[in-house]
Amino acid sequence: MQTRTLGKSGLEVSALGLGCMTMSGGYSVSPDRREMVALIRSAAERGVTFFDTAQVYGPFTNEELVGEALAPVRDQVVIATKFGFEFGPHGENRGVNSRPEHIKQMVVGSLKRLRVEAIDLYYQHRVDPDVPIEEVAGAVKDLIQQGKVKHFGMSEAAAQTIRRAHAVQPVTAIQSEYSLWWRRPEEEVLATCAELGIGFVPYSPLGKGFLTGKIDETTTFDSGDLRSRIPRFTPEARKANQTLVDLLGSIAQRKHATPAQIALGWLLAQKPWIVPIPGTTKLHRLEENIGAATVELSNDDLRDIENAAAQITIQGERYPEELERRTNL
Repeated sequence: MQTRTLGKSGLEVSALGLGCMTMSGGYSVSPDRREMVALIRSAAERGVTFFDTAQVYGPFTNEELVGEALAPVRDQVVIATKFGFEFGPHGENRGVNSRPEHIKQMVVGSLKRLRVEAIDLYYQHRVDPDVPIEEVAGAVKDLIQQGKVKHFGMSEAAAQTIRRAHAVQPVTAIQSEYSLWWRRPEEEVLATCAELGIGFVPYSPLGKGFLTGKIDETTTFDSGDLRSRIPRFTPEARKANQTLVDLLGSIAQRKHATPAQIALGWLLAQKPWIVPIPGTTKLHRLEENIGAATVELSNDDLRDIENAAAQITIQGERYPEELERRTNL
């Protein structure tokens, strides 16, 4: 697979990474662990070198999964994880906590679970409004100097917050939601990344599965599926938003590709320092996603997508209100 460099950092990764969150549940009951270990290893065998996890996924079990799966190829891959939440004695999420002493305490567990001596890319998962971002960046800078972390990242941060953090410790990558159906990063964040030399990592690049064309208004989600609580996934919103999937489908037919590959190809075409991290629990979907790296969209193709997308108004918020409050701080 082709590689890309995340901004000016020199951190080279595969053009498409693998988001591992759903391998520990989130969209459905937790998949079989042995199958997920095999899937992660299959991704590495197919040229994926960039793997994404977080302390909060599970919590902790996803880091353990990724650590086990990648131990045999540790020197060939880049592992990203995230800090910034506090957990109770039974793993319950108590909310954001990016106090420097907490960051330094939590990194110890991540290193052990991931089976690494240093974390390649350590993201603040969500901005903590109670802790100045300069203190967070300073704590990660200390961890970098101690050799426990190699690169600093931020997730769902606003442009001004990114600038303040970057002044203390250079930020290697910003991870935020970005796709044809969520384009807020285009307002300020992408320009900030370009100016400062920061890479951008879109999560949910396939709209939590919607842009694959495999979900419609008749699809049902079980109560444990995050999408059952998301306004954008109500049957009414899915029916209204089908127009966007139809657009991807028509272009895919023309390019002998799939809607998912067009959606990922569109992201790859935006900037050479953008690296999407689609997630999956199925080998055939992994192979489909990897295939997006070879889809070539011409300037005419991209113009057609832009013109058509501009005529479509996406219905529904991307998160329930309590989750959206944690973003863009």
